[in-house]
Amino acid sequence: MKVTSVEVKAVQGLMSPWLFCVIRTDDGITGYSEFGDGRLAKGMAGLVEDLSDVVIGKDARAVEQLYTAMVRAARMAYGGATWMAIAGIELALWDVKAKALGIPVYELFGGPTRTHQKVYWSHLLSYQASHPDRLGVKAPRSYEDVKALVRAAMDAGYDTFKTNILIPQGAGQPFKAISQGRRGPLYDQNLTPELLNAAVAQIAAIREEAGPDAGICLDVNENFKAEGQIRLGQALEPYNMYWLEIDNLDAESLRMVKDATRTPVITGEQKLGPTEYLPFFEKRAMNAVKVDVQWQGFIPARQTANMAAAYDMNIAPHNFNGHLSTYQSMALCASVANVRISESDPAQVPWRDEIVTHPPEIKDGLVTITERPGWGTDLDEKTLEKYRT
Repeated sequence: MKVTSVEVKAVQGLMSPWLFCVIRTDDGITGYSEFGDGRLAKGMAGLVEDLSDVVIGKDARAVEQLYTAMVRAARMAYGGATWMAIAGIELALWDVKAKALGIPVYELFGGPTRTHQKVYWSHLLSYQASHPDRLGVKAPRSYEDVKALVRAAMDAGYDTFKTNILIPQGAGQPFKAISQGRRGPLYDQNLTPELLNAAVAQIAAIREEAGPDAGICLDVNENFKAEGQIRLGQALEPYNMYWLEIDNLDAESLRMVKDATRTPVITGEQKLGPTEYLPFFEKRAMNAVKVDVQWQGFIPARQTANMAAAYDMNIAPHNFNGHLSTYQSMALCASVANVRISESDPAQVPWRDEIVTHPPEIKDGLVTITERPGWGTDLDEKTLEKYRT
């Protein structure tokens, strides 16, 4: 079974394009993947085109061999966007191989380890505040609106939620996201009193509506330096947080944050490959580990999950794109035995359902692990063209 072509298709997403890799073979089997960062869509497409020379004409079933060949071919531009492009091809190759055998991808790795996976409602409030028109909703303008959105998520069967810090703009005005803590000359990743007070008020409102047993996650991305993370974590201790999600801190800094607060911390979504995680494991710098299958690929994501198990930690897959991304993340969950919870975005652009043949089954905050071959869904390429960007 030879690879005959490798294509990239970019589709309109909520914040940036969703990227899909399509691999066709001379046996007529087509493999699909969702991968990478759509904010780098043109670069990603070019990188995949460059890397496709490594796999075209080769046996599509030799996934490990082709993955290693791509890594070695890209050794002078190692990591980063290159790694994401390698992931796009590698993930589509797994889809081809599993379809050829008539089994789900996780069966290739000894799964399934579970029949369902618990997920949390991600970007609750955040997407409604930032993209109300595209989602067809009203932006939150008060903490009563915040509570109403929490209640709607709970009524939909979710008991764990993740949000970002939103800033009130005055009576009757929509809340505003803080955009990585870098918007305007005064932020410089400083946790100002305004930001701290807004974070506490928002989490207090969520806790009041959700009750004492709900899981509340706050994602602060790269908004603050370590000293701000510490003050934020300490201020949120009365609210019994599920975790504080932090990006782009080195291992020493994150361990300092973890030691200074009772609020659990999680990191890892931007790490690409087990070697980038290793210092964080060695320092035991986090309580759980974020792993993004779409950004780093299945092989390194599973290696990282197994490393986490060796350090007595659970993973939490990072997944905020289209449905194929969810299937890929669920395949990881079904192939390992140390998952805390996984990310899910119930509020998304309406065409997300249209571009796949089988949207995932989610009920009461549980995703059903599919038994269909490959990832468990195909792309509807005709409909995909309708939303190409």
